[in-house]
Amino acid sequence: MDSTHLFSGPAVPPAKHSGWRALPAPLLTAAAGIGAVALLHFRDPHVDGSYGYCPLYFATGIYCPGCGGMRAVHNLTDGRIIDSLHSNLLAIPLLVTFAMVVGLWTVRAWRGQRMTIPQVNRPALVITLILVVIYSVLRNTPWGTWLAPV
Repeated sequence: MDSTHLFSGPAVPPAKHSGWRALPAPLLTAAAGIGAVALLHFRDPHVDGSYGYCPLYFATGIYCPGCGGMRAVHNLTDGRIIDSLHSNLLAIPLLVTFAMVVGLWTVRAWRGQRMTIPQVNRPALVITLILVVIYSVLRNTPWGTWLAPV
């Protein structure tokens, strides 16, 4: 067995299609994301109960990391970036990440390449999870009321 094959990892076979024939899945995913953002723009989540209630907040009074996310997207579509960040600090980075991944998927599909799951190294993943936990705990304390959704 050749030693170069031991460490190269599994080969990714080429995609079945390229060009326009490969775009339905990434374009439908992008359309679903755009549709969700449009819905949040036109149906205001600031109205109490307009989308239901967060089950964790409803049951315990504790804000989860996602609480205020829909309000943040609504504020962002209205051009109120500071209000968006105040509603949920994680919403903008998640929207940007979604757009980047779908964009990369679309480009790779057009070129006839398979989409691979972006690799995140372990330290970055651990740091991200720790920051989300700190954010979740802090927004539920008297010192983190500025992080609580508005």
